[in-house]
Amino acid sequence: MKPSCPTVPNYRATPPTRRDFFSRMIDGLHGTALATLLAGDVFSANIARAASADPASHVYDLTPKPPHFKPRAKSVIFLFMNGGPSQVDTFDPKPALNKYSGKTPTMDLATDLASPEANGGILPSPFKFAQHGKSGLWVSDLLPHTAECVDDMAVIRSMYGEHFNHVQALFLMQTGRTIATKPCLGSWVTYGLGTENQNLPAFVVLDDPKGFPVNGIANWQSSFLPALYQGTRVHSEGAPVLNLEPPSEIPTPIMEAERALLSRMDEAHRRAHPREPDLDGRIASYELAARMQLTASQVLDVSKESAATKELYGLDDPVTESYGKRCLMARRLVESGVRFVQILMEKIVWDSHSDIVGGHGQCCARTDKPVAGLLKDLKQRGLLDETLVIWGGEFGRMPVAQIANGVPPGRDHGPSGFSIWMAGGGIKGGTVYGATDELGHKAVENRVSVQDFHATVLHSLGLNFRDLTYERHSLKERLTEQFPARVVDEIFS
Repeated sequence: MKPSCPTVPNYRATPPTRRDFFSRMIDGLHGTALATLLAGDVFSANIARAASADPASHVYDLTPKPPHFKPRAKSVIFLFMNGGPSQVDTFDPKPALNKYSGKTPTMDLATDLASPEANGGILPSPFKFAQHGKSGLWVSDLLPHTAECVDDMAVIRSMYGEHFNHVQALFLMQTGRTIATKPCLGSWVTYGLGTENQNLPAFVVLDDPKGFPVNGIANWQSSFLPALYQGTRVHSEGAPVLNLEPPSEIPTPIMEAERALLSRMDEAHRRAHPREPDLDGRIASYELAARMQLTASQVLDVSKESAATKELYGLDDPVTESYGKRCLMARRLVESGVRFVQILMEKIVWDSHSDIVGGHGQCCARTDKPVAGLLKDLKQRGLLDETLVIWGGEFGRMPVAQIANGVPPGRDHGPSGFSIWMAGGGIKGGTVYGATDELGHKAVENRVSVQDFHATVLHSLGLNFRDLTYERHSLKERLTEQFPARVVDEIFS
């Protein structure tokens, strides 16, 4: 005897009712919009309450976080001159180079040469130095426009690093270590403070259209910090951010409803898989990309700036146009609440092993006017007081001539003593701090390590470098790590 089977109703024979239509409609995109409009407020409130009950959840967002103490600056613009600008040809005049011109360097100096076979003797600066501003700060004629801003700058002449090679020295300046596995300065800053504008990245990188710098994207890595703290690369030519514009055929209410639903699904998935930095970073990146569609294009569009502003940055000159546009974009970004902006040049453009006159001359021709324009523009808009501007490379250059193939002499890498400058963000303008020796070889007075430099930048932003930590493998990681560090308080007003 066969078992009886239940009778299956013939749904094809039954026309759909109004109730059937609406129950099936919620499975589609229009149902998403309808559900969002009807129930969004209640559901969002529940999610918000749940998230606020979990303090760890705030590690994975970019909402503004309180500093450790009252900050001097709210944001940073780092003008990274990759390749190594020569301190004795820019901000650190050394008359003794003329006295010893052509002489064989001392043993102490010679042992620091990476290419001793190319040693051409002590090389005086081919550039002329003069005092500028009320402070009388010395600047070479390579930088006539920057020289107009010295009363807003503090020049640190006693920086020193740990490595002769670009790769390791770049990692040191960016991350505090000469290895590639640590978060960069911008990532630590945004991890510690978040950002004021949730519709823009907290950390923006404006690299050179001519190409990546040495170490490429590792210059703005977040490493073991959650991925949303890494730098976001923004183009200065063409579309600033690829695939930013949404498809025009999808109505805005539908797009907003879809994003709202995805956000809730992401949040539910994240809470089901806690302590997953890669997942949290990916979700945060998608959410930020959606919000950027509303804001980024307007902020990054410099075409509506006045003709006078464009001229100030050098956008009317093909030599300065590219770097000037990136400086102007940087001002617009910090003006809109972005926390950290870094401007890079291609490859190692300041690396003048030969023809120091032509090499450094070209670099300064491209950057001098835009950098000065940035400082002047920030100041006249009342933004310089709350924006820390930094200029410098991964190391300096040796006071010895490097000779090769009959070309004009250049200079080898010099990590033992070099110059950087800072402006704004509570910095005491017209200040010179520290000194190198008689020839500009080594930092000898008030020496400033890269870790000291990082601690000083954090201090300007109201962060104590000892207290800015991230727990990993039961250890509290920090930017300055095991190295001793100090804040250079003397350069603050």
